[in-house]
Amino acid sequence: MKNEIWDIYDENKQLTGRTMKRNDWNMQSGDYHLTVLGVIRHTDGRYLITKRVQTKSWAAGWWEVSGGGVMAGETSQQAVLREVREETGLDVCGWNGGYAFTYRRDNPEEKDNYFVDVYRFTGAFTEQDLHLQEEETDGWMLATVDEIRAFAKQGIFLHYDSIKQIFE
Repeated sequence: MKNEIWDIYDENKQLTGRTMKRNDWNMQSGDYHLTVLGVIRHTDGRYLITKRVQTKSWAAGWWEVSGGGVMAGETSQQAVLREVREETGLDVCGWNGGYAFTYRRDNPEEKDNYFVDVYRFTGAFTEQDLHLQEEETDGWMLATVDEIRAFAKQGIFLHYDSIKQIFE
């Protein structure tokens, strides 16, 4: 999705009426874009995590949960449902859970400030239900909290420090 357009938000997470092209890191001070993370919890208590392909320019081979940018005109809930479906093949619409919390990241030197809305959905699924995006992922696992913590300790789990409370 090279031509994605994202809404620009202010520091209070209010829409400004302006937009930006995806990954066009030329934001003004006080401008933010919105991303989402969708944490998938199996009913057995383990979490679905995926491994990033080695061809990624950033964090190649690291473990992560589903997520991505919220497109212009899209709500964060619409975006997380879309991202989870695109990346895992799972439709979590009727599952337990939903929005959990938001965190904010300020990167003025990189001109990339953003909010992240974090969701958690719990449901039953089988390996046959999974249809991973091959260009994005190089494997998956149902991981325990201890396994996720171990990846984080090794420095190979994206966003862990910002979302670790979701695994409690």
